[in-house]
Amino acid sequence: MGKYTSIKSHIFTVKYFPLVPFSKNFHFDISERKILLRIMDLFFVFLFLTLVGYTFNFGYLTLTESRWSWAITLGVYLIVFGTIFELYDLQKAAGFQVTLKNILLTVSVTILFYLLTPYFTPVLPDNRIQILFFFSAMVLALIVWRYLYIHLFSTPRFNKRVLVVGNAFDIALIVKNLHAADPNYRVIGYVNIGKALKSEENAKLKAVELEDVEKAVRRYSVSEIVVSSAGQGVSFELYSQLISLLEKGFLIREYTQVYEEITHKVPVEHMELDFYKYFPFSRSNKNRLYLFFNQVFNIVFALSCALVTFLMLPLIFVGNVVANAGPLFYKQDRVGLNGKIFRIIKFRTMVKNAEANGAQWSQKGDRRITSFGKILRKTRLDELPQCLNILRGDMSFIGPRPERPEFIKALSEKIPFYETRHVIKPGLTGWAQVRGRYAKSEDDALEKLQYDLYYIKHRNLFLDLNILLKTCSTMIYYRGQ
Repeated sequence: MGKYTSIKSHIFTVKYFPLVPFSKNFHFDISERKILLRIMDLFFVFLFLTLVGYTFNFGYLTLTESRWSWAITLGVYLIVFGTIFELYDLQKAAGFQVTLKNILLTVSVTILFYLLTPYFTPVLPDNRIQILFFFSAMVLALIVWRYLYIHLFSTPRFNKRVLVVGNAFDIALIVKNLHAADPNYRVIGYVNIGKALKSEENAKLKAVELEDVEKAVRRYSVSEIVVSSAGQGVSFELYSQLISLLEKGFLIREYTQVYEEITHKVPVEHMELDFYKYFPFSRSNKNRLYLFFNQVFNIVFALSCALVTFLMLPLIFVGNVVANAGPLFYKQDRVGLNGKIFRIIKFRTMVKNAEANGAQWSQKGDRRITSFGKILRKTRLDELPQCLNILRGDMSFIGPRPERPEFIKALSEKIPFYETRHVIKPGLTGWAQVRGRYAKSEDDALEKLQYDLYYIKHRNLFLDLNILLKTCSTMIYYRGQ
């Protein structure tokens, strides 16, 4: 028989079969670990506060039936500021030193806001030392739990052990992408369905023969098989083994699906031209209720942003006069919704006539950027005037960043699906801005496109809220260009 080009239609039938425990190791998926961190953060904090309150007879820290509102308020603040200060970033949560810094920042700001909202929280105690115990108990609770997490749950014993089916030429890249996104996602071997190409990275993995796939699954306690067969197809022999594993309840998924789930990017380089099979647009793009709330939020945010811009204008004006010595504002053509050209407004960050020789990418250490301009870019304050673009309807608060027509033309010829980012309004901030690097090259533009397509595909209120919180993190940690 010939080759089967895809087993995708069968992969999703796994839910109909009873699960058989092939793998002896236990693991948490990314979403499960993030939920675990949040739940246990709240559990340990309230446990320690209760213990300290009853031990020292501190009424301010004691939870009673009449104080349910303060517990909810404290929990909401802890989760929100924990997200902003990256307590739930799995890469950072795996290191104790970084986690300790984030704990101190999170607890400090949480308690500050808790004390400043007395309507939802208890009256300040006469004995103010209780506030010190309040702070210490929360810090200690999070330190104890996060120490346990790092040394128990973030160890190799909880790794998801994966077997990759694909062309040996791509396996090294697949391993790199998956491990970079999730340190607990470990590729332990591969089945080569293409040419027998060798590389230094592939040499570190176990090569599994086609006839030994099911044996390898049991021998190496494999939790999941990832199939990447673009342009190759799967032989009937391998196809039969994979179907047999599926029927026994084993988890088999396609690489693009796994990549998108772990990295929160759409792998455009692995998609065929008939992208409609792989890229269903988010229902929110046509959901009138979502679009209504999105528009209301845009107006409220733009007016708030305009007020902040007005208040900061004197300071920015002085900085511009001293360090920039040129016009305060800068206008530039950008491509918006459905490819429409509009004029974006920013605070100027470069010297005058910075592009006398034509449009060019901004590079690290770019001498065209002024000293004051670097501060504006790092804090993203140079973007504030774009509140006027939002009010005019050219932009949204959240969406793909609008790019220049000169770059759009060149990038569209080299990067597949690049024009797809114009199906929604461009944004002041977006998924690519809080997850990816500043675009300084075509490679960076490709990565940002992957994030933009992910946002367009999964756009919803929760993702918008996530972007809003991560934008705060970007500004606080000074991660702008």
